[in-house]
Amino acid sequence: MRQIKIFDTTLRDGEQSPHCSMNLAEKLTLAKQLEMLGVDVIEAGFAIASPDDFKSVEAIAQAMEKSVVASLARCTKGDIDTAWAAVKSAKHPRIHIFLATSDIHMQYKLKISREQALAKIAAMVAHAKSLCPDVEFSAEDASRSDRDFLVACLGTAIKAGATVINIPDTVGYAAPDEMYALVSYVKEHTPGIESVDISVHCHNDLGMAVANSLAAIRAGATQVECTVNGIGERAGNAALEEIVMALATRGEHYGATTGIQAKQIYRTSKMLANIIGIPIPHNKPIVGANAFAHESGIHQHGVLANPLTYEIMVPTDIGIPVNNMVLGKHSGKHALREILEAMGYEICDHGMDEIFDHFKQLADKKKEITNQDLEALMLSRHHRVAEQKYELIGHIVSAGNDMTNTACIKIRDGEIMHEEVAMGDGPIDAAFKAINRIVDLPVRLESFSLNAVTNGEDAMGEAVVQVSANNRRYIGTGMSTDIIEASLKAYLNGINKLIAE
Repeated sequence: MRQIKIFDTTLRDGEQSPHCSMNLAEKLTLAKQLEMLGVDVIEAGFAIASPDDFKSVEAIAQAMEKSVVASLARCTKGDIDTAWAAVKSAKHPRIHIFLATSDIHMQYKLKISREQALAKIAAMVAHAKSLCPDVEFSAEDASRSDRDFLVACLGTAIKAGATVINIPDTVGYAAPDEMYALVSYVKEHTPGIESVDISVHCHNDLGMAVANSLAAIRAGATQVECTVNGIGERAGNAALEEIVMALATRGEHYGATTGIQAKQIYRTSKMLANIIGIPIPHNKPIVGANAFAHESGIHQHGVLANPLTYEIMVPTDIGIPVNNMVLGKHSGKHALREILEAMGYEICDHGMDEIFDHFKQLADKKKEITNQDLEALMLSRHHRVAEQKYELIGHIVSAGNDMTNTACIKIRDGEIMHEEVAMGDGPIDAAFKAINRIVDLPVRLESFSLNAVTNGEDAMGEAVVQVSANNRRYIGTGMSTDIIEASLKAYLNGINKLIAE
C-alpha cells in the first residue's frame, strides 16, 4: 500500500482561526507532540507575518529531530528569504510558496495576468530552490482555477525546482467527485508530475474536507494537509485524526496508509484543546466523548455480544486511556511512574518529582485516581508559564441569591503575599475582581467556560478563560476538583501569560 505523507498545518492555518492563537512555549510543546505523533511535515508558521511568528518557526525548526519543518511564504523574494532564515537550522527544512491561480483571485486580489503569474512562479520557485532543496508550491484556489492554466502553473513550478505541488480547495467549494477528477487531471497532464509529491489542502466550508482529501488520495495524491481537531480558518481544515483513522480502518479500500502513531492521536487532540481552550465537541468523529459511547439498547446488546457489531475501532486504537488500575493517596512514586510510562509518557527524574507533588495534591481531594485523571494531570502541565509571577494561595467565597456575593483572594507574588476582597454579581465575578485589584492591570474577561474532564461526583473540572489587554488576547486554563479554584487558576494563568509576553 502507498504511504501517504501527513502535512500538519495546525500551527499555521489552524492558529489563524479565531481564538486559536498560541504563544511560543505552547507552539513548541505541540510541535514536539506532533513529531511524537509521527507527522511527516510540520508547517510551523508564516515567518514574515510577525516577529513572534518568526521566532516560533525558528524555535520549532531547531527542536525537531525527524519531521520536516516548513514555513509559508507568498510568492515574493522578501517572504521567501524570511521563511528560509526561519527554517534553515532545521534538520529537514522546507519553504512553502503559494500564489493564487483562479481568475477571480488574480483579477480582484492580485491584479495580475496569467502571464505575470507564470513568470512569478518560475522566478520565485527558482529563488527558493537556490536556498532550500525542498520547495513546495501551492496553487491557491486551485479547485476554482481553469484546469489547463492550473496544469501550466504546476508544470512551471516543477520545472523551476518544486519537490511538492499542492492542489488546495481553499474555499471548501469542491465535492469529492470533483476533487478526484481534478487530481486525476493534474496527474495525467502535468509535465514532470511523476517526480514530485502531489498534495491536497482541503477546507471544510461545506463539510467535505475529509471526504475531498480521501477522494484525492484515491486519485493519486501522496500528501494531505490537515490540522488536529480540524481547526482552521472559517469552518476549518480537514481533520488529521479523521483522515488517519479512515486510512487505518479502510486502508484496503484506499490502497493507502500513513506513518502516524495512532495511539498518540487522543493525547494530541486533548493537548490542542487544552492549549487553545476550545473543547472537543462530544459528537466529533474519532476523538469526541460520544465516539465510542452506546446508549441505544439495540446497540448495547450488539456490542456486548460482539464489539464488531457497532465498533469499527476501539478506544485503545487512538490511545484513549483505559481504567485498568486505580491509584490513591497511599500510592508511591514508583507505581505512578510505571503507569505513566505504560500510558506512553517519558519522564525525567526532575519532572517526576513535580508530577508526583501534583498527584499527591489531587489524591488528597479524590478517593480514587484513574488513568483519565492522570491524563488530565499531565495535560495541565503544559499550561504553566515558565515564570509564574502570580500564584494562587487561597480563596474564600460567599454566594447566594439573597446575599452579597463576595470573595477574599490570597495570591503570592515572589516573596510578597497579597490579599484582597471584592464583591460581584456572583462568586466568580467577585473573585476575578479581587484578582484585578491585586495585579492592577487593565485585564478584561472576554469569555469563560467550565467542563468536566473526568467522571464521577469528584470529577476534575477544567476552567477556560479568555482575557484581553492592550488589544491582545490570552487563553488561560486551570484544573481542580473545586470549580472555583479551577476558575481562579485559569484567570491567573491567562494573566501570567500576558505578563510573560
